Amino acid sequence: MADEEFELDIDDLTRRMDGAMGALRTEFASLRTGRASASMLEPIMVEAYGQRTPINQVGTVNVPEPRMVTINVWDKAMVGKVEKAIRESGLGINPQLNGTIIMLPIPELNEERRKELTRVAAQYGENARVAVRNVRRDGMDQIKKAKGSISEDDQKYWESEVQDLTDKYIKQVDAALEGKQQEIMQV
Repeated sequence: MADEEFELDIDDLTRRMDGAMGALRTEFASLRTGRASASMLEPIMVEAYGQRTPINQVGTVNVPEPRMVTINVWDKAMVGKVEKAIRESGLGINPQLNGTIIMLPIPELNEERRKELTRVAAQYGENARVAVRNVRRDGMDQIKKAKGSISEDDQKYWESEVQDLTDKYIKQVDAALEGKQQEIMQV
């Protein structure tokens, strides 16, 4: 009968929810917590050779100490452009030049800035929750469209599967957010 034809693609929903989690992790990595991290430079793009290029493609990014990031720029002509991109990035870091090496000392965060960063992290977390819920809605819409061709029991089964998947990812978002906020508030 027609009952056997409907099969919700849970793998697709899972992949899309994983994408929301990946985006959240990337956004969290860009938040400066007072500790040096090479990933904090990932969102910064440099105007290089006529196109926008990530910093890690114009030099080697290292973290030699807990409060220092260095960028060894491969092309001397690019040093000024990399420095300018960092200054304009809004990270609040003042680059120091030493030949082709750009040093980024990471200052201590004050209490007010920590609280502001936790609010930003909370906003990132909420954006991830919304993305997960949008994937849930898409899954539920697929189930509703198949309403006439599947039994009520199958419909309830698929709805509970989608809801369970959603709950699992919302818990992951909440756990990631809590961990990031603790990291930010740590002195």
